[in-house]
Amino acid sequence: MGFGASAWKVVPRDRWIGWTDRQRQERLHLIVNNARFLILPWVRCRNLASWALSQCARRLPFDWEGRYAYRPVLIETFVERQRFHGTCYKAANWRYLGETQGRGKLDRYWRHELPLKQILVYPLQADWREVLCS
Repeated sequence: MGFGASAWKVVPRDRWIGWTDRQRQERLHLIVNNARFLILPWVRCRNLASWALSQCARRLPFDWEGRYAYRPVLIETFVERQRFHGTCYKAANWRYLGETQGRGKLDRYWRHELPLKQILVYPLQADWREVLCS
């Protein structure tokens, strides 16, 4: 598993959170992106993926705080819909918010050349919306 900075702008996510552009600029660092998740295809263990996701979601705020001196309140991920179904995320209670536009952060000319991806999020604390929108 790999985690990193969240995506700058994601319309379905930003609409779901309900924050303003200013709030997004000030608090975007409180969202962490699950950029990599791989279980090799020959590994066969029922529920391993959803179990690993739930363990990471429990541990991540503490580890992140230890490294960066603050706790994130939300995790996001993007699942390429033509290749994967995102079943393990849904089984681990991640919330589906919609799909990307297929643009990516470097598409300044609206070419839509990237594959569409499902947007999924997982709150790390109960008051995440208050923290992001306050």
